[in-house]
Amino acid sequence: MIGVILMYVVIFGVFFYFVMYRPQKKEQKKMNTMLSSLEIGDSILTSSGFYGVVIDITDDTVIVEFGNNKNCRIPMQKSAISQVEKANADD
Repeated sequence: MIGVILMYVVIFGVFFYFVMYRPQKKEQKKMNTMLSSLEIGDSILTSSGFYGVVIDITDDTVIVEFGNNKNCRIPMQKSAISQVEKANADD
């Protein structure tokens, strides 16, 4: 009886690893890579749906300029960035 219970625990553990833990770690690694390659001038999309351009970067925050108004500069956490589009070298 203990062998059957142990087998179910092992099967559940393997299932949990491949369905829940591994994809989440893969996505987190992808996000960390994206944020570490963030540079001034990159266009970003925030998690709340705003598009902006990065104008300054510190350790865990960025200052983002939104819209055509050059006075609309907002500091925000890097974790609020959901997508990054690299600035063109032609600009």
